[in-house]
Amino acid sequence: MATSVISSPTYDPKTTAEGLANAYVAGTKAILDSRDAKATATAKALTTLGSALSAFQSTMASLASGTKSVTANSATFSNTAVASATANSKAVAGTYSFYVEQLATAGQVSYNVNDSVATNAGAMNVVLADGSTFQVDLANADNNMDGVLSAKEVAAAINSAATNNSRVTASTMTVNGQTRLVLTSSQTGADNAVASIDVSGLGDANLQNALSAQTVVRAASNAIIHIGDAAGEAVEQASNTFKVVDGVEFTVTQAQAAGASPVTMTVAADKSGTAANVQAFITAYNTLLSTINTLTAAGDHTVVEPTDGSAPAPTAADAAFHNDAGVMTLRDRLNGILRSATGGLSLISFGISAAKDGSLTLDSDRLDKVAAANPGALDSLFGRAGVGVDSGVLGAMNKLTSAWTNSANGYIGSRRTAVEKAQADISDRQTVLTNQFNNAYKRYLVQFTTLQQLQASMTTTSNMFTALFSSDSNS
Repeated sequence: MATSVISSPTYDPKTTAEGLANAYVAGTKAILDSRDAKATATAKALTTLGSALSAFQSTMASLASGTKSVTANSATFSNTAVASATANSKAVAGTYSFYVEQLATAGQVSYNVNDSVATNAGAMNVVLADGSTFQVDLANADNNMDGVLSAKEVAAAINSAATNNSRVTASTMTVNGQTRLVLTSSQTGADNAVASIDVSGLGDANLQNALSAQTVVRAASNAIIHIGDAAGEAVEQASNTFKVVDGVEFTVTQAQAAGASPVTMTVAADKSGTAANVQAFITAYNTLLSTINTLTAAGDHTVVEPTDGSAPAPTAADAAFHNDAGVMTLRDRLNGILRSATGGLSLISFGISAAKDGSLTLDSDRLDKVAAANPGALDSLFGRAGVGVDSGVLGAMNKLTSAWTNSANGYIGSRRTAVEKAQADISDRQTVLTNQFNNAYKRYLVQFTTLQQLQASMTTTSNMFTALFSSDSNS
């Protein structure tokens, strides 16, 4: 008698359970993964846009703020070894002569200081030539706690004195075996020199005597210049930097010899500086525009059939802000501000033109001609960027971009908050989905493990009957 063998499919319960559990949550997982990827891309894009806008604002502020303008002026000296100068937009073209009699210097004094007793050291007052003082408390100056107060410890106490405000720097020197406490004024000018030290509050008599005997290492002096030549009116001040000509700041670096001819300072329009400022704006604008265009670009939706059996997909997805009304409006409004006219002039009038993609280029020759023919027109058109001084093109752009970058209520901050909330919600949903997967996996694992056991039992029984009937037939 012929017998048949019962066969059953062979499978792994764990693999089968995992596959079925994945299929169970696949639809929801795909949706959540898509939302998570979009939220992550949006968060990254917001950071990129915020950085680009902030960089653009910084450039605008550096070009024209409360004290600067796009139009540049220059101030040059006939002898650059004697002085150097800078001119702002308020400087008036002209030629000025000066004779430099003396430079301002910082004073330096020293005291022969030996070790003294740290106990009850007390305090002292450093007195400056202008009559101001600051107190130095030596009560805790013994840093190594050896009971002895050294010159280095006194110097450290002076440098760290709360009311010193870095006006005096203390150090030590050893000359012919003698330790000296050296005090150097941080600022130039006779009034900033160390005049004396009030030692009445010190507890050690030897230290009192040492700090009462001052040696002038380098005398402090004021800078002195003369308007015109050496016989002209003198201007004396503590600093080597002068502001005697409106809109011009110059620093003297070398005193002239007696009888020397005065130096000449020429103030004039700086064409190359103006062109550089305009080009800096153009470069910053083009960089911002490029960033916005990248963030709003459409993807390549050409469908490519995969070879691995997976679902077909476009070759490149849309950028995070593709078709984003807010970002696209920002770009359009920036472009609109560029095209605005003031007094019949626009940026195009000054040689700034836009390509088809919106990027700007500069014709320097045209800029020079129009700026020369219309003094002040370029500054009027560009205006200024900054809180309280916004005007012209730069001011309008600064207001627009500030509405996005404002840390309190800007669009980027509010949109980032919304994205973070969405990401938190997605994370919660993913946690729920993970639990659903785990529960489904456990359920399927139990079912298919039980089925595998049942099949194994049936196979054993079948084999037993097969063997039994086979024996009967042979007998």
